[in-house]
Amino acid sequence: MKKFLILPLLLVTLISVAQTVPNTPLSRSIREVPQRAGANLHSFEFAPLSDTPAPKGYKPFYISHYGRHGSRSSGDGKQYARLEKGLLAAQKDGQLTPDGELVLSVTERVIEGHAGMNGHLTPRGRREHATLAERMYRRYPDVFRKGSRKIFAASSTVPRCIVSMTAFTNRLMTLQKDLEIDLDTGENFMEYIGRGDTQEIRDRNKPKLDSLYKTYTTDTTAILPMLFKDPSCAHKYFHSIYRMERYLFSTAKATDAFDIEEDLFRFLPEESVYNWANHSAMYIFLNHANSLESGDIRVPRASRLAADIIARADEVIAGAPRAADLRFGHDWPLVGLLCYLGLEGVSERMSMEQASGKWVASQYTPFAANLQIIFYRNKKQDVLVKFLMNEKETLIPELTAVEGPYYRWSDVKAMCAQRKQL
Repeated sequence: MKKFLILPLLLVTLISVAQTVPNTPLSRSIREVPQRAGANLHSFEFAPLSDTPAPKGYKPFYISHYGRHGSRSSGDGKQYARLEKGLLAAQKDGQLTPDGELVLSVTERVIEGHAGMNGHLTPRGRREHATLAERMYRRYPDVFRKGSRKIFAASSTVPRCIVSMTAFTNRLMTLQKDLEIDLDTGENFMEYIGRGDTQEIRDRNKPKLDSLYKTYTTDTTAILPMLFKDPSCAHKYFHSIYRMERYLFSTAKATDAFDIEEDLFRFLPEESVYNWANHSAMYIFLNHANSLESGDIRVPRASRLAADIIARADEVIAGAPRAADLRFGHDWPLVGLLCYLGLEGVSERMSMEQASGKWVASQYTPFAANLQIIFYRNKKQDVLVKFLMNEKETLIPELTAVEGPYYRWSDVKAMCAQRKQL
């Protein structure tokens, strides 16, 4: 009899230990907004805009921009289908609880939104870019009204990026009818807009990511009473409860993109959500950011994108009639660019162990993540710039600012000239 008393107590102890989540920037971020566990699959958060006044006499005249595509469906909807299949079988047997019915209903809505179209831009993704365009326009109206009416926009060849570019530029045209916007896409643009990691980088980092993944434990029993009337029957519908949790996690990450407000993360152990979110963040950090493990070969690959930004900006400074250069691509080139430019937070050089729990992917590379470089000049034609990472003023620690977040363009170019080029 004592054996049966001790075992439940031991199980409770193990579960309480397994559900201990460290107090890190990532855990605090997820507790504040659960959807941030989606990492780079989290939809853009629009916050109130705030600008530090420019130094006296300086006015904005040009904007250089790189934007990731907006919210999209996943690249593979198989995990949703597997979750739906198991839950439908349980429903047929009358085994789903009200919460189980809710999870099934949301899963069906995700599958309906996905519609068999892997990686396509959703209506939310189009709205994100239209909203970003309007906020940029209203934030810096003189760039478009008092300067040139011409804008150049280039996109990755991937359809979700082209549609994002269209949504962005269409909104600009509705705000100011006399704008002249030249749109383009093609393989030549992919040389810098879509340039990311390499197989060498992925191979270098795979062992570390695998080792991190193997340290994760999950309570595969906590979820069952919430979804199934008889928790012991769950194995009839899912051969692996651990995999069922992964299917549910993937579905929970997808709800954002389809405007589904129901939080499915609440049906998962907090530690599992934290670990999987951190694993996603570390994948991005190791393969695309300034990690000690591979930043030396990854970050320089952003040099072509930085060179395009510099060359086109210098054309405008020299007199080319253009109000803005807009680029639409993906998260991996954007992260590399942010690190190449040394933007605070995202570009910090550290190991995976140091970054784990600290480098919050949803903060740097959500859907519709963007960099806006705002150019200012005075009557003496002295040019300053400030950097907006996801619409927020962001510093470059290795440079000395003229004032606040404003840097001399010549200093930025000199910094880039010292970077390794690939």
